Amino acid sequence: MGELSKLKGLGPKSEQWLNEIGIFTEAELRELGAVATFMKLRHECSVQPSLNFLYAMVGALENVSWTKIAREEKGRLLIELEGYRELEILLMADGIKLDV
Repeated sequence: MGELSKLKGLGPKSEQWLNEIGIFTEAELRELGAVATFMKLRHECSVQPSLNFLYAMVGALENVSWTKIAREEKGRLLIELEGYRELEILLMADGIKLDV
């Protein structure tokens, strides 16, 4: 096991998925951010992450349970995620790929 699976709420499978898209450290996850990482996972990973995985990544970065994140920050995260999706649609219409 590497560094990521030691974070609260992330395990070996989570770490494997993150490694698959080039994220190997907490610093790399923190730099990209949970929402951008989630979008990258949806496009580049062999599995499709659930929203619970988004909450788990935020929880891991804040050292709290993903269930607390889901209860307290769900709305904010969904709005941020929708913003990424809308931006992606606009850029794709112009022939530009969003590189998160």
